[in-house]
Amino acid sequence: MYRLKTSSAFDSAHFLAGYEGKCANIHGHRWKIEAEFSGTKLVGGGAKRGMLIDFGDIKNAVRDLADSFDHALIYEENSLKEETVSALNAENFKLIVVKFRPTAENFAEYFYNKLKEDGLPVSSVAVYETPDNCAVYEEEI
Repeated sequence: MYRLKTSSAFDSAHFLAGYEGKCANIHGHRWKIEAEFSGTKLVGGGAKRGMLIDFGDIKNAVRDLADSFDHALIYEENSLKEETVSALNAENFKLIVVKFRPTAENFAEYFYNKLKEDGLPVSSVAVYETPDNCAVYEEEI
């Protein structure tokens, strides 16, 4: 089994609606996405001979995901009042609404699924909320 890893990071704010504690307030993180790709066969010929997948392809895919969330307020659908969203939009803030609670666990699954949809042989995704704490998602076999 061959495994490749790449990572990228982004800065953003979020909050956990309905949570009792500090994370109920808007706060920021330096999120890090670490994706692992695996397979048993290397490319047999051509320019990518001897590779599982080109590092450039996986690096770009993970970086594009990170860049799409960079410097935004990420919030769960229906967790902010319509007036609040309107006011933030009027100020031209970058808002990203997601259909899930924006936890490291849910981001790990979300990024995993996005990479899989892109046809990449993703085997796991870790999302670091802090340098020491991460959530990992991988499909059950």
